[in-house]
Amino acid sequence: MKKIYIFLFLLITSTGFSQEDAWVYFKDKPGSQTYLDNPLTMLSQRSLDRRLKQGITLDSKDIPIYQPYIDQIITSTGITVKAKSKWFNCVHVRGLQTNITALKLLSFVEKIDFANHSISTGKISATKKVKTKLENKNAKTSSTFNYGNSANQIQMLNGQLLHQSNYTGSGKIIAVLDAGFPGVNTAQPFQKLRDNNQILGGYDYVNRNANFYTGISHGTSVLSLMGGFVDNALVGTAPDASYYLFITEDGSKEEPLELSNWVEAAEEADYLGVDIINTSLGYTEFDNPNYNFTYNDMNGSTTFISKGLDIAFSRGMVCVVSAGNEGNEAWHYISAPADALNALAIGAVKADETYATFSSQGPSFDGRVKPDVTAQGQNPYVLDATGNISNSGSGTSYSGPIIAGMVACLWQALPTKTNQEIKQLITRSADRFAMPTVEFGYGIPDFSLALANGLSVADFSKDDLILYPNPASDSVSVSLPAKFDRGTVFIYSILGQKVLEQKITPQTSIISLKSLHEGVYLYKMESDGFSKTGKIIKKL
Repeated sequence: MKKIYIFLFLLITSTGFSQEDAWVYFKDKPGSQTYLDNPLTMLSQRSLDRRLKQGITLDSKDIPIYQPYIDQIITSTGITVKAKSKWFNCVHVRGLQTNITALKLLSFVEKIDFANHSISTGKISATKKVKTKLENKNAKTSSTFNYGNSANQIQMLNGQLLHQSNYTGSGKIIAVLDAGFPGVNTAQPFQKLRDNNQILGGYDYVNRNANFYTGISHGTSVLSLMGGFVDNALVGTAPDASYYLFITEDGSKEEPLELSNWVEAAEEADYLGVDIINTSLGYTEFDNPNYNFTYNDMNGSTTFISKGLDIAFSRGMVCVVSAGNEGNEAWHYISAPADALNALAIGAVKADETYATFSSQGPSFDGRVKPDVTAQGQNPYVLDATGNISNSGSGTSYSGPIIAGMVACLWQALPTKTNQEIKQLITRSADRFAMPTVEFGYGIPDFSLALANGLSVADFSKDDLILYPNPASDSVSVSLPAKFDRGTVFIYSILGQKVLEQKITPQTSIISLKSLHEGVYLYKMESDGFSKTGKIIKKL
């Protein structure tokens, strides 16, 4: 059952099931070394830079599929190639079962997996429902933004503290994989993105063309929660991030091809150097029930899309996925790819931080905590294709992008962290981290705490200046290096105004913060010509 996680019901056209879908896997990639010796022939410089920062090496998954293999499949009797994946070294084909089976005779074909479970034991089918939930937001994303109705969803996550420090997603790229983006090229709330060239491009993988400002407006609403901007009415969580918009979901059908579309779009996101993938889609059923998933398949290692997400993560991207809207249904579990081992799966809560009962529950079939974290998903404010703002919808489709935007802000603030470290900082900051539940997962994350933990020094070295704890309430302590016996601490507002100055000695090493308001501050510590700068968070 496919889920565009918004309560939105689409007409489904019935078709005959004489044609089957399958994945045809190839044995090798001839000419691989040439690509490895010339990496810019297969990845952009930004993609290579992202991997270099995280210590990720190139491998065979990065190498394109050998085109002559695809050409020979295309010319095979009764076969249509619908999608391809270099990560899996395979193509998604459609045709009669006999014609697909005949492809096994080709010397370069390793195996064939049918999406139809009655034909193949390889489980690559999916279910999908189209449900999405929107969130209310009227926000201000920096010291100069007015959040308006969006304040609650931002403040629930303590995201306003990052915004006040001008961490608004600048320099980060988010790929949105969804069902359509009509109005993004015309609606006023996206004017800021257009004027600043923050829409970097996109593609429609359903219709195989470059017009991505089409389809159903679910993706438009999802994007508004990250990049929308209407002062004192609606501000997204990452208004200064840049975006690629990919249509992978066919709103008129429920078919496994959408899984392949998603993987192909994720590969393009990798090529382009994207940092974060947001997808408010999920799969458990198809129009053809023979393709449906079972709960047993929600183990992170069975479905094509979930395995694809884990490969995306291995390339250095953070993958944010809506958990699903089946909490009140017989199938009340998460869907694929939220079950992926490395997915940051997002559940939904109400504005008062209580559980939104539609939000799909965990755990994964193999017992892992799912969802990972939660955010407001019931009745947030979002935009539609005409630019209207409303809070008439609900779904994890909306709690997901709220988190995805905050991921961009956090990673902007902590640019040296790996995607794994960013994911861990988020989950460890959540309010139920010590006692996760099937409804909340680890709970509602605190991005100011995640930032502070990311900035903190794990081990106090006697050769370093240390200011701790961080975040702090009433006071902080200062540890001087062993070779220094005195120093001075200066604390500045985010605008650079000095708000505090204090001399430090081994006898006077505590600084009172009672005079400071809640927020993020800059500090500078000096001692005998040695200095250190950083950020500290003052909390109530």
